[in-house]
Amino acid sequence: MNATATISPADRAGGPQYMRALERANQVRLARAELKRRVALGDLCVAAVILDCPWEADSMAVADLLMSQRRWGQTRCRKFLAQIAMSEKKTVGSMTERQRRTLAAMLTAVPPSGAEAADAQQDGDQAAELEHPPFGISAGISAHRARSEHRAMALSH
Repeated sequence: MNATATISPADRAGGPQYMRALERANQVRLARAELKRRVALGDLCVAAVILDCPWEADSMAVADLLMSQRRWGQTRCRKFLAQIAMSEKKTVGSMTERQRRTLAAMLTAVPPSGAEAADAQQDGDQAAELEHPPFGISAGISAHRARSEHRAMALSH
């Protein structure tokens, strides 16, 4: 049993592999935190991140990116992604071009919610004349109306 271990030149120069992996993980973590911070502040649009797919978002879950937006929680994210049958765990880098375009178009079509609509209205914007209510509200109203009408029809027969 003459087993010998050799150390490659890369190991000597860059340190042990696990240390390089930790360093890389920290770089990604910090870059993602900065990306999320910019999205939360409104400096960066999620649709642009999805279309451009920067390196820091490549292995990031779509849900994490969506929830970094102001007023986007887990429920809103889940309902939004259910419209296109996309998993919350899908990574931005693994999305097809068609999925990217669809998701970006849907994100830009979502009207502003509550406080954002009030701010826009104060600025003289035409937020009061929105054809569609904020995301998720119209579906809830329609379902409620349908249940009410169904009950009324059942009682009348």
